[in-house]
Amino acid sequence: QVQLVESGGGLVQPGGSLSLSCAASGIIFSIFDWGWYRQAPGKQRELVALITAGGHTNYADSVKGRFTISRANAERLVYLRMNSLEPEDTGVYYCNAQKKSRGYDFWGQGTQVTVSS
Repeated sequence: QVQLVESGGGLVQPGGSLSLSCAASGIIFSIFDWGWYRQAPGKQRELVALITAGGHTNYADSVKGRFTISRANAERLVYLRMNSLEPEDTGVYYCNAQKKSRGYDFWGQGTQVTVSS
């Protein structure tokens, strides 16, 4: 079965950095668009960053210039490098794999990121 497992979350001070990873199994990794979403307490889940099967990237305005999404098809990994973290970046970060043309939409279990002094 499909499994997406996030790792790398934790507690970091404002201005600090974290790197998240998403390891995928049971999936044809290279054909999917991959995204990182986050959900803050009391708020809806929102898209943070997206990387398409073709390698094109897109970011939420709030993270542009601070976050970088990347993928390693051979290793079946998706990364999110987060710099200059702010308290507003706090939330549960989820990995998502999507192939709209085939109706595929898979989610990981999430990893907590807390930015606080």
